[in-house]
Amino acid sequence: MADQEGCALVTGASRGIGAAIARALAYDGWPVGVNYRQDESAANAVVDEIERGGGQATALKADVRDREAANELFAALERQFDKPVLALVNNAGLRHDDLSASLGDEEWSTVLDTNLTAAFRLTRRALKPMLRARKGRIVNISSVVGLRANPGQANYAAAKAGLVALTKTVAVEVARRGITVNAVAPGLIATEMTADLGDGLLSAVPARRAGRPEEVAACVRFLASEEAGYVTGAVLTVDGGLAA
Repeated sequence: MADQEGCALVTGASRGIGAAIARALAYDGWPVGVNYRQDESAANAVVDEIERGGGQATALKADVRDREAANELFAALERQFDKPVLALVNNAGLRHDDLSASLGDEEWSTVLDTNLTAAFRLTRRALKPMLRARKGRIVNISSVVGLRANPGQANYAAAKAGLVALTKTVAVEVARRGITVNAVAPGLIATEMTADLGDGLLSAVPARRAGRPEEVAACVRFLASEEAGYVTGAVLTVDGGLAA
């Protein structure tokens, strides 16, 4: 592990892909903020695992939909580790699936607020210390659904496609300041969030298997590294060939 000049914030990190990302970044020496909304015990378990491995982590409760969540999360993390946040992973997300003809306003707005608007607010807050430091890494967890149609997920697809556009735009805005902004677009990954999708989507995956959270985390780990300094505005699919 190499000591990092800053710390990292991973939203929605109490389980699944977020937890795997938090562990991967900690392995690379990042002190990590493990954000969670409800499951405190799961978040603490991730922190304990990181600390047993010699890393540093802290659990941070916040609903990223709240307007003040970004400022509160960054302030708490900066106090905890006395370092600026120089890596942000916008991973928090949820689904409310339905066909467009019957998709309600609340289901639409809840998904967009969590998966897209919150990521924008966190990115905006993250850029302040990154611009001062003239370095930083932002990774947005999009989805293959933002790149190809999946009936019943208009809200989720719109949010994840919006993340891709946000990624590319911010990447161009800050590229000269040593800050990279990239997206990772997972396909079918074996997590609680995808447990109810059934075998229909799996049959469409050329690799004929679901991915593992650690396989997504490995890509985020690279994008957060010094070696990825010339990679920005990219969308890396981790989907077993689903979007090919």
